[in-house]
Amino acid sequence: MAEKEELTRFGVSFPAPLIEQFDEYVQEQGYSNRSEAIRDLARKALLEPSRLKSEQTVAGTIVMVYDHHVRELPLLLMELQHDCHHDIISNMHVHLNHNQCLEVIAVRGQLGRLRQLHQQIQVQKGVTYAELSVTFAEEHGTDEHRHHEHE
Repeated sequence: MAEKEELTRFGVSFPAPLIEQFDEYVQEQGYSNRSEAIRDLARKALLEPSRLKSEQTVAGTIVMVYDHHVRELPLLLMELQHDCHHDIISNMHVHLNHNQCLEVIAVRGQLGRLRQLHQQIQVQKGVTYAELSVTFAEEHGTDEHRHHEHE
């Protein structure tokens, strides 16, 4: 188990209406205190897409919904994934209804390549939803828990 990190205390001032909304958020999300919520929000802000460099190694998911009846789309999506096999860990395919499929692709690799794969997926006719969500991935692996950000 990792050593416990040293905590630094600091004060934060909120206008009364904002702290009331924030306290509702803390309760709704199941946090035991404001500090935990603020730490998660800070981690999320540090993973903003504009802050991450294309060459950074990240892990995450590409989630997509598409109409499997669109001509050649399932084959094209499979070919895109085969072209990026080195960045794809696993995938899961779910039939949502007669027409729509949901696919979750677990990925790990350079952010720039993953963004490119995401972009190639989202522009295909018949893809109604495509989202890339990433978190930091240590090059040599770590047990440290990180949170993610959606693009």
